Amino acid sequence: MSSGQVGQRSALPYQILAGVEPVPGGWLVAPGNLQGITLAPQPAYVLPTLGEVLDYRPSFSVVALHAPVGTQEKPGDSRTCDASAREILGRRRGAVVRAPSRALLDAASFEEAQFIDPSLDIVRWRSLRKASESIREVQSWRQRMVWEVHPELAFRQMNDGDNLIYGRRTQLGRKERISLLEGKLPGSERVLRERPPRVREEKLVDALADLWTARRVCAHAITRSADPPVWDEEGVRMDIVF
Repeated sequence: MSSGQVGQRSALPYQILAGVEPVPGGWLVAPGNLQGITLAPQPAYVLPTLGEVLDYRPSFSVVALHAPVGTQEKPGDSRTCDASAREILGRRRGAVVRAPSRALLDAASFEEAQFIDPSLDIVRWRSLRKASESIREVQSWRQRMVWEVHPELAFRQMNDGDNLIYGRRTQLGRKERISLLEGKLPGSERVLRERPPRVREEKLVDALADLWTARRVCAHAITRSADPPVWDEEGVRMDIVF
């Protein structure tokens, strides 16, 4: 990671970080106050659009976003960072949904999207609207603040580089991930108890893992899924960090 300044200077005596996940109805924000080396997770909330997250005041120093930042132009082309993340996760590789190409962003129906990209499956189609919002909102000038992350890569890092045993949607998988959070991110158990209405527990668990990665960004301690990173044709860095 370069030694450039992360995020923006704040008048507050602490930095505000955020882990952000796409959810039905908007974007789930798991904020935390970083003072020195201590990160205090704060109650989570949902905002309707990603633009509202990025323009929130007081502003975030780092937004760790679990959604595509930058993409390839042509249908069927894959980002190097997606392929590398899938390789790192091994049998958990299915957790990484390939980013849509720019050609797909305006598709109005599954049929139209499949005509553009015959490799498109229903999982990628369901994530297309939020992926499109992220790709459009996060331009290169926002990348001092916004970093693309993936919670499964974060949990692997918390787990001393070993992939987790159970799937995130299973009861054992949630317990496995919550146990890691309790050890690595004190205060996360309180945030989980105060979960926003209509937000699934596993989504909040993921957002807290994203928040943990945001702290690693501030500490200049990240690992990149693809090193060196690659830039798209609009000058946006395509890079997943953990």
